Amino acid sequence: MDIQTNIVNKVAQSGLVTVDLANYHPQADNVVYDIKDNLFHGLILKEKDFREFIKTNDWSQYAGKHVAITCSADAIVPTWAYMLLANKLEPHAATIIFGDADELLRMQYAAAIEQIDMEQFRDQRVVVKGCGDTFIPESVFVQFTVKLSKVAKSIMYGEPCSTVPVFKRVQPK
Repeated sequence: MDIQTNIVNKVAQSGLVTVDLANYHPQADNVVYDIKDNLFHGLILKEKDFREFIKTNDWSQYAGKHVAITCSADAIVPTWAYMLLANKLEPHAATIIFGDADELLRMQYAAAIEQIDMEQFRDQRVVVKGCGDTFIPESVFVQFTVKLSKVAKSIMYGEPCSTVPVFKRVQPK
């Protein structure tokens, strides 16, 4: 029996380009402001009390942070309350959105994906890494695939050794 002395890495020779979307994970300091803490008995927002809170709260604690404003309680919160919060946060926070932590993460990923120069993937066979320790919302994979399919030769999902085909450009006849 012959012993093979040269080990050939066929994955490395395949010409596949691997993209790990976790590399675009926001490094930002994200905070959720839940207005439920301002509700009277967890049910209603008292305007007088809320305005006093808005006036006296130390908003500088949100300096440079990305803030998602939400209400996790099953309560009706008037729109002006969110507007007051946004107004007080605006001089301090880097970003302010209405939504939860997941929505904020999706928006940050979306902004990062928009900044990627897709020309680097022109006519390439691309594998979008599918496993990892970092949570990546499905919307990020969708957004990246839409942009990538305009330039890539093919798109696969998974790892180079085990991929699921997603897209292959049809060659003109």
